[in-house]
Amino acid sequence: MVDEPILVLAATGGQGRAVTDALLDRGVRVRALVRDPGRPAARELADGGVEVVAGSFDDPESLAAAMTGVAGVFAFTTPFESGVEAEVAQGRAILTAARGERVPHLVFSSVAGADQDSGVPHFESKARVEAELTSGDVPYTILGPTYFFDNALGGAERILGGALELPLPPDRPLQQLARPDLGAFAAEVLLNPGAYVGRRIELAGDAPTPARMAATLSEVLGREVRHEQVPLAAIGNPDMHAMWAFLNGPGYRVDIPALHGAHPEIHWTSFADWAQGTFAGAR
Repeated sequence: MVDEPILVLAATGGQGRAVTDALLDRGVRVRALVRDPGRPAARELADGGVEVVAGSFDDPESLAAAMTGVAGVFAFTTPFESGVEAEVAQGRAILTAARGERVPHLVFSSVAGADQDSGVPHFESKARVEAELTSGDVPYTILGPTYFFDNALGGAERILGGALELPLPPDRPLQQLARPDLGAFAAEVLLNPGAYVGRRIELAGDAPTPARMAATLSEVLGREVRHEQVPLAAIGNPDMHAMWAFLNGPGYRVDIPALHGAHPEIHWTSFADWAQGTFAGAR
């Protein structure tokens, strides 16, 4: 067990909160960097025993201060607020602060497929951050989660109305992951860095086809849910269009049996388990 706190960046977001929860479950001291400690999500963290500090990627001094005296850092960057160049700038700010504060271990959450020359803008920006991380002198581990089960919640109303809309053929497997499983894996890496430093590990819990997803949702909801294949041409956002083109093409390449066999300590939630926990009350 580490004595120093572990810093979680973007701790009020989906990934950061999952990592924070997993660390707290293991009795670890957690420090969270947030833009506004007064926001309800930040106050909830503080009420749960997290050391909440104010700062942002745009404030180098606050970022460095948050990294002072930590055992490790969980870092996550995003292009979805200000674009891919802003995401790369976030990554550089994190690496600069980590280098200056001699952070002993930085766990960076990237994305599965970022090393495949995918042509997906938000994969490529993370690949650029990865390249700077691997060429630097900060001890690191890179995690590459696949598509999150929770992404289906963007269409929750449509699902409850009987339609699972995905831009994939019905028989095309889609590797996916539960956020709590990412949190548990990241916590394991942060608490046992020796086995993971210098590695890049992609993560997936299940690989259901859209047809199986629809059948599972039908069973959980007690009424028919049909898979409706959205045409790629109907996806107007260039980044999302590129991502779904990638997932229709080479796609993610996680060796799920090998991953699960090597890490039996992780629950590895199935799509069926996730759907049951998410939609069972919506009958």
